[in-house]
Amino acid sequence: MDGNCLKLENPITDAVSRIRFAPQSNNLLISSWDSMLRLYDVNSSVLRLEVSSDAALLSCCFQEETVAFSVGSDCCVRRYDLCSGIQDTVGNHDDLAKCVEYSEETNQVITGGLDKKIMFWDFRMANGSNGQSKVVDSEVESISVCGFYLLVVIGSTVEMYDLRRLKEPVKMKESSMDYQISCISSFPNCQGYAVSSIEGCVALRFLDTSIASEMGCVFRCRPKAKDGCHRMVAVNDIVFHPRYGTFATGDNDGYAIIWDGQNRKRLIELQRYPNSVASLSYNHSGQLLAVASSYTCQEANEVEEAPQIFIQEMDENFVRPYTGETGAFFLISFHAIFLTVYGHFSHPVDILDFLWNLYHVDWWWNHDGLLVVAFALSQSLTAWNQRFFLHQFIIVAERRRRRRCWRSDC
Repeated sequence: MDGNCLKLENPITDAVSRIRFAPQSNNLLISSWDSMLRLYDVNSSVLRLEVSSDAALLSCCFQEETVAFSVGSDCCVRRYDLCSGIQDTVGNHDDLAKCVEYSEETNQVITGGLDKKIMFWDFRMANGSNGQSKVVDSEVESISVCGFYLLVVIGSTVEMYDLRRLKEPVKMKESSMDYQISCISSFPNCQGYAVSSIEGCVALRFLDTSIASEMGCVFRCRPKAKDGCHRMVAVNDIVFHPRYGTFATGDNDGYAIIWDGQNRKRLIELQRYPNSVASLSYNHSGQLLAVASSYTCQEANEVEEAPQIFIQEMDENFVRPYTGETGAFFLISFHAIFLTVYGHFSHPVDILDFLWNLYHVDWWWNHDGLLVVAFALSQSLTAWNQRFFLHQFIIVAERRRRRRCWRSDC
């Protein structure tokens, strides 16, 4: 699954901070440290807009198809008319503005910064550009809109605010991870959220307290090194599939991995990208995944090649939740036993075909019946084919283990 790299006439010259697909089209918004906001039409492979600013842009979001916002290192909140390219500064933080989101439910643009403030802008009102602010206890690291609620990462705590009543947080939850939270993203069904850390862990949390302890979990995205130790590899972004609710993570090692949180399964690991995966975004249908491969200035040994944006076409088989396939299990079991009895496994190619079919049936690998059938098969093969079969069986089993393993040792 190799993604297509976007071809830009004027390449991005500094780190990409965020990428976001438009609500209803395949236009991709790109903010970067080179002070540029870009709008790229993925369908036509055309750069629709390129607007320069006076400072590095640290985040961006869409309000609608033709309106976008960004926040920058100069503390400014900027609004863009994507048809004309006109921008205006609608407000300021007292310190660096780090994150911006849009709430469809309340029609508010929400920003967070290092000035320990969350600011709310409702541009339907005459004084919307003045903004309302909420002072919090620490610097705002990340925010995510969850229906009528706002999830805010403040230090090691996740605070939840009701956007209709902003006096006090509705809920506060201390992080269960040992290191700083790097990102927060709410579930598409608004029943919970995921947070990631700079040490490479992801935690899934549910808002309903009756299922929070049962369904919530913490897991590590990367395996142990050869010496048995864990490397601290920051997970920079988490995005959920709009249809299936599975999610993708991007880390500083250049990996984007698709996960099934409900069944606690790793679905697929995409190709390794040239730089760190700084940001991810699904399009509105979930058929495309945009991956920003860019250095993030978080680690001394990061690759500092020119940033690139990749567009990955997502096959439904790689993003659908894990499901048991009982019918397929019995079908292949019967088929294998039939071939064993009648001695049709006479050539190694037949064995490879059987193993290939076996590889794609998830339910099978959860049952000890596999070992029984493998033993029955080995009894009907020649000595040479027995060794060949067992060798191939071990290879396939190891691939399955790597593909499906969920590491929960944070």
